[in-house]
Amino acid sequence: MKIDGNNIRPGNVIEHKSGLWRAIKTAHTQPGKGGAYLQVELKNLRDGTKLNERFRSSEKVERVSLSQKDYQYLYADGDMYNFMDTETYEQIAISAEDIGEDAVFLQDGMTVVIEMYEETPLGISLPDKVICEVVETEPVVKGQTASSSYKPAMLDNGLRIGVPPFVNAGDKVHVTTTDREYAGRAD
Repeated sequence: MKIDGNNIRPGNVIEHKSGLWRAIKTAHTQPGKGGAYLQVELKNLRDGTKLNERFRSSEKVERVSLSQKDYQYLYADGDMYNFMDTETYEQIAISAEDIGEDAVFLQDGMTVVIEMYEETPLGISLPDKVICEVVETEPVVKGQTASSSYKPAMLDNGLRIGVPPFVNAGDKVHVTTTDREYAGRAD
């Protein structure tokens, strides 16, 4: 589907320079001299390279629609991660490179959304929050207030985050997958 160059929004996937690119940031610019344009930061879905590009309203770009489907995470095999379609039970493998840093949050049986373009998996979308166990944390320093201070903690997946003083080793906590921060205690 062709759209005007100034209608690109963050999250859109476009076909540009014979590749698939996701718009990360957009900024409408109107210089004193010349016509207005949209400055777009693009990320290549294949190799992860970034590109800053200017699009004028007169330009047309091809917006790509990706299919999204629920898959269940099964297991890791070397640098490949295996998932199962929850409807057809077919399995697919996605490379660690395509998943990126989100791989630390994958847990057995977790349901994720996989984006595909022409039957080729491009990446995964994790749930907003996951439950992790604190395996190591520092003891509380006397005099610290619970409202403003956080202490470092190591989670069972190897991630380091800041947690409130009342959280101890062995506690389960909610962690947001987007900003990798403490989001509350898990029951």
